[in-house]
Amino acid sequence: MLSSPDSARICTMPAAQPKITHSDDYVEYCRETARHVRNLHDLALRGRNKEEITRQIHERIVEAVGLEPGDDLVDIGCGDGTLLRMAERIGTESAIGLLATAEEVAVAQRSGFNVRQGFTDQLPIADESASVVVCNNVLLIVPREKIAGSLREMYRIAKHHARIFVGEIPFVPNPDADPKFETRRETLSYLYRTYGLRTWFGMLRRMAYWTVAGKPAVILDGSRISFYAMPEEFIGMAKEAGLDLVRYWQHEHPNTRNNYLFRKAS
Repeated sequence: MLSSPDSARICTMPAAQPKITHSDDYVEYCRETARHVRNLHDLALRGRNKEEITRQIHERIVEAVGLEPGDDLVDIGCGDGTLLRMAERIGTESAIGLLATAEEVAVAQRSGFNVRQGFTDQLPIADESASVVVCNNVLLIVPREKIAGSLREMYRIAKHHARIFVGEIPFVPNPDADPKFETRRETLSYLYRTYGLRTWFGMLRRMAYWTVAGKPAVILDGSRISFYAMPEEFIGMAKEAGLDLVRYWQHEHPNTRNNYLFRKAS
């Protein structure tokens, strides 16, 4: 039996907590969101209690592209299906949504939406099958080296003279990010001071799940911007892909992004 004072101290010291690591893997962030979804709007990835903003944004998209009965819509990154639901009410010929992960697709399909899994540079859609293509709040998280391929895919699936809406392209880099702490105590303390009890408790529950499930402590960042461009640069990239600019305008929520409306060149 250990009896020395030094030995006693060793026995009573708390075990070191595993360090927290951080990841900018947006696909994994989407996958985790779907695994722990509380309501369908979580898939919109805009945060809690933002349903009204989501609805307003998609109403403006419907107006911008002039969505009509008989249109064939492809919504790349369809989120919670708000635009697909609006298309159904309008009476479009077809409305297909795309999401990055199988987990998101499963959630959306349970709500009755026609949704497939796919990435922006590898769309599982036939050539020239969409009269309207929408890609809103998506390209900003796509690596820059995949933007040109993503625009070419929009061109490929679009019918002649199709309307292509590409929304929420940032023209500034990432805003200042939250600090990244390595310990659970520092992380919880910061979240409580900065965001309050609800966010603190949400992270505490996640940490408890990591412990019980024996999973590594990894915080996934869903706010990192991978791609941004000034209008001249982005319009030039779209032109090279075969998309002619109709107009562009500043987004409202947030106002550091632009929306673009293109047509497929003849």
